[in-house]
Amino acid sequence: MSISNPLVITLLGPTASGKTALVLDIAEQLDLPVINVDSRQLYQGMDVGTAKPTADQQARVLHHLLDLRAPDQQITLQEFQAEANPCISRELKQRGIALLAGGSGLYLKALTSGLQPPAVSPQPQLRQQLTALGQGICHPLLQAADPKAAAKIPPADAVRTQRALEVLYASGQPMSRQATATPPRWRVLEIGLNPANLRQRIQQRTEQLYRDGLVEETRRLSERYGTDLPLLQTIGYGEALQVIAGNLTSTDAVRITSQRTRQFAKRQRTWFRRQHNPHWLSDPASLTDAMTLIEQHLR
Repeated sequence: MSISNPLVITLLGPTASGKTALVLDIAEQLDLPVINVDSRQLYQGMDVGTAKPTADQQARVLHHLLDLRAPDQQITLQEFQAEANPCISRELKQRGIALLAGGSGLYLKALTSGLQPPAVSPQPQLRQQLTALGQGICHPLLQAADPKAAAKIPPADAVRTQRALEVLYASGQPMSRQATATPPRWRVLEIGLNPANLRQRIQQRTEQLYRDGLVEETRRLSERYGTDLPLLQTIGYGEALQVIAGNLTSTDAVRITSQRTRQFAKRQRTWFRRQHNPHWLSDPASLTDAMTLIEQHLR
């Protein structure tokens, strides 16, 4: 691959669509590390609930941008870009090609389109106040103050809601008015996964997460960081907390987690359809199909 004509390959798709297995195969074929673009896998100790690549998978292929911070040290989009862009640049300088994978649409869009979010540093005291208010109050606050931003953030997404309010209160300007974009100079190949049996895959993976110790992992995190930690309100962890508190049975927790995951996957599909233009692989997706696409862009 010519370093003067660099290519960034992005493997995207909704949760449980098979990205991890395929990106490992692609990475081995191209002898490349995987650059993580999953927003929850950025945090230490959140392994089971985020389906983070296992120790064996990480030994098989080098992964970047995993375990960047403790869960109580939230990473803003701008901070993520400050970590990710140099990582991509290093790969492009050395090889002329970089490989990204993940389902966090906004993070992917920020990297591939050069989105420049507002330069507002974290406001710990404000975040504590917003956490105390609760998401049921914070999201309606955002809807009233910055409806464009609120429309892009799911009502249950406390992390992004707090960030949007943080930007608004710290700068006096809505986040939706501040974001600009400067497209990077490298080429982008987006490869998409969208299996027809996604509902079944989500159910199977949800059951596996609980078998792998999601409740135990949630107990460890809550004992260390407290049950009010915003990341413990996200899919899977929120239900596991209710199991620990005795408010849900394991069976009900699996059912609700699977339902929330399906709803999230639907939003992901909508985002990828509206915000990206991937080459969708045939169903079921194969390494051969992916490599054919990649080789066409490497010529």
